[in-house]
Amino acid sequence: MASSEPKHEHRENEEEEAAGADDEDTGAQVAPIVRLEEVTVSTGEENENPIIDLKAKLYRFDKDGNQWKERGAGTVKLLKHKETGKVRLVMRQSKTLKICANHLVLPTMMVQEHAGNEKSCVWHAADFADGELKDELFCIRFASIEHCKSFMEMFQEVAESQKKEETEDASTAAGLLEKLTVEDKKSEEKSEEKAVDKIKEADAKEEKAEDKTKEGDAKKEKAEDKDAEKKDERASA
Repeated sequence: MASSEPKHEHRENEEEEAAGADDEDTGAQVAPIVRLEEVTVSTGEENENPIIDLKAKLYRFDKDGNQWKERGAGTVKLLKHKETGKVRLVMRQSKTLKICANHLVLPTMMVQEHAGNEKSCVWHAADFADGELKDELFCIRFASIEHCKSFMEMFQEVAESQKKEETEDASTAAGLLEKLTVEDKKSEEKSEEKAVDKIKEADAKEEKAEDKTKEGDAKKEKAEDKDAEKKDERASA
């Protein structure tokens, strides 16, 4: 029994030395078997600036089942295009990043508080999340009343701004149409003047041709008169 304890201790020392040897840094560098390259992922939002960015849960109204169905929980954004100024609403699921809402914010849209819940609001939209336009009734629920109010205020503000831009675009288009109409009238007047000038030139050419014809006829008559006089003289002689 007395000799077994040292052997046990000796075995433990050997195990500790082996473990220490395994943990020792040899300084050798091992190249990875597969080298991964960095891949740039496009989200389609590169040319847009976020106006609002909030976490929420989205629902759509199922007309067939006459009930609300969850579309997903994630981040809802209002994105303004850097060039066109158009604003769209985009919402992606937090885990899969799948798009559950994607539509333009139009001047005709209105967002309203959902009855009986101050953290939720509803609106109609022609949505393109599924790859085709669908008329949807959405309901979105936020974690706080403040977030819901911020979303509603910004949504309505964007709709109003789009209405102003649409009015400005319409007035600009009307101005361009008026300008084009004036230019068309001027071009028409010029073309009419050219047509009149061409008619006058044609009339002048006809008059010249008639004058030449008359001169030719007069010359013929004179020649015929001379021939007749000569014949009379010969006859009298």
